[in-house]
This record gives sequence, C-alpha cells and structure tokens, in this order.
Amino acid sequence: MSMNHKIETLLSLLDEYKALGIAEQIDYNKFYLYSLITHSTAIEGSTVTEIENQLLFDEGITAKGRSLQEQMMNLDLKAAYEQSMKLAKAHADFSVDMLKGLSALVMKNTGGEYNTASGSFDSSKGELRLLGVTAGVGGSSYMNFRKVPAKLEEFCQYINSQRKELLSTDDAISKYRLSFEAHYQLVTIHPWVDGNGRMSRLVMNHLQYEFGLIPSKVVKDDKAEYIQSLMDAREQETLFPFYEFMFDEHIQNISKEIEAYKKSQAADLIKPVSDPINDISDPITERLYQAILKNNKLNYAEYGALLGVSEATIKRRLGELRKVGMIVRMGSNKSGYWEVVSLKDRKEEKV
Repeated sequence: MSMNHKIETLLSLLDEYKALGIAEQIDYNKFYLYSLITHSTAIEGSTVTEIENQLLFDEGITAKGRSLQEQMMNLDLKAAYEQSMKLAKAHADFSVDMLKGLSALVMKNTGGEYNTASGSFDSSKGELRLLGVTAGVGGSSYMNFRKVPAKLEEFCQYINSQRKELLSTDDAISKYRLSFEAHYQLVTIHPWVDGNGRMSRLVMNHLQYEFGLIPSKVVKDDKAEYIQSLMDAREQETLFPFYEFMFDEHIQNISKEIEAYKKSQAADLIKPVSDPINDISDPITERLYQAILKNNKLNYAEYGALLGVSEATIKRRLGELRKVGMIVRMGSNKSGYWEVVSLKDRKEEKV
C-alpha cells in the first residue's frame, strides 16, 4: 500500500470512527488511556495486562505474579499522562522544564541516582543524563550527553512553532506527522538515562490530544517492527520508515476498534425474544451475560471491575445464569471458563 493510499485509508477510518460515535461511549477516554499505558509499558518489558491495570488504577488491586516494579511503572506512567493531558488541554508551550517534569513522573518510583565522572544526576527527578547511552546490543551510541540540553531546547522551539501553525487547521495527517516526528526526534536525542521510549510515546500522544486526534499506540505484539522502523529511519536518515510503520499501526488499531464496536452492537440486536435471558429483570445479570459473551475466561474480580460491582454480586448473578441454563462451568475454578449454552441446546435439554 502506497503512502497516499495509507493516508486515504486512515482518513476514511477516522470518519467512520467519528460517525459511529465510538469515542462518545461511557468511560471511553479512561479505558483508551489505560490501553495506551499498558501497551507503552509492555514495550519496555511490563507484563501487566489491560484488565490488571484497570483493577490497579480503579480499585487499587495489585496483580498476582507481577513484580512491584512493573506495577509502579504503570502507575507512574498514568500520573505522567494525566499531567500531560492537562498541559495539552491548556495548550501549554513545550519547554525543557516541562519535559523534565513529565519524565520525573514517568520515573518517580523506578528511577534513581547516578554518580558519574561528569557529576551526579537523579532520573527519578527527570534530570538529564550525564553519561553516554548505546542503542541496544551492538548498536551505535546516541549523541554526546553534553549536546543534549541545547538539542532539547531546539526540539521544544521547533515543536512549538509547528504545533501553533497546525492548531488552526483541520489537516489531521499533518498533525499526525508532527506527532510521529516529535516521537522520533525525542527518542533520537535520548535526553534521559531511562524512560526515553515511554516519554517519546507520551509526547506523541500529548500532541494528538492537543490536536483532538485519536491517540495512536504501538501494541506490544508489534514491538519488533516498531523498533526496526526507528532503526531504519536512523540508518537511512529519513523519517519515511517510521512514518510508514506508524500510519500502518494506527490504521490497524482503528480498524480493530471499529470491528469490535460493530460486533458488540450486533450482539445486542440479535438476542432472541424467546431467550430465557429476557426473563431476568436484573440489569446487572444481563450485563454480566453480555460480558461473558465477549470474554468467558475472566475471574470474579475481573468481571466485577468491568461491571463496577463486588465479587459477591458477580457470584450471585453467575448463579442465576447457571440456574436458567444460560451458562455452564467448564474446567476447574482456577483455570476453567464459562461456556455459553446456545438456545438450541437448551431447548434440546428440556425435551
């Protein structure tokens, strides 16, 4: 697919996304933010899932089998995104101090102090690095740390001039391009000893929020292609490989969201009138049934978090669904799942 075709496809998807009203759903912004955070930390090695982050952020429930550092990484990035969104809403200018402040939030609980021949610095306070950094195993080094302050100041001035020109336009593609360029330039400068990837994706999303765009994310399954696109752009001294990856990634993610939304809407429309679920007057039980249709492998706490009710309530409502023959438990309580019984099977059982 040519770049022009990619752009036409993305614009078409953005129109469809808006027409469907996906962003107008209850808690859309919250859950989209949780997804951005989960995938951004996953790129850096976190194994915390979106559902686990929802429980962590909303209920303070820590995920079993996940390290404290992983969970603090996600909590810190959430705080950084919340501050970033406030700044974006206020159309605050970019500055070195602003970026250092966001980095301090990103690294608050996972950063630390470094002592080098050139002096000491603390990554948990957003302080710029005072030592060299290599780009992966066998990779070339990033720019000398002595050049970082001036380059970061130059970066802020450039982004400010570009964003102010674009704020008054409806050119979504140019706005996405600037956000992708900001991501690439910041990770290339590599101002900090750690957290550069998270900060670069945050700055990209910051601009997209300010422009009123659907924020783009790099899903963890595409990590290798993402890193390769950055390497290719750097080696070829052109942003094209990174632009190409990011547009493809955004098209893919928006397409999946549209498809999932359409399926969820269709599921609400095809429920048979004769289905016993219609005899259940309790709205929580019906919502639980719809949740099981979408994902039948969650536990009590996870279903509770999705519906905003307690585990005890989920247990009672599951009992109601089992009683009318809507679901059966397959496997053990720990590793099993809920099997939804089709209307045909339920009729045959009664014969």
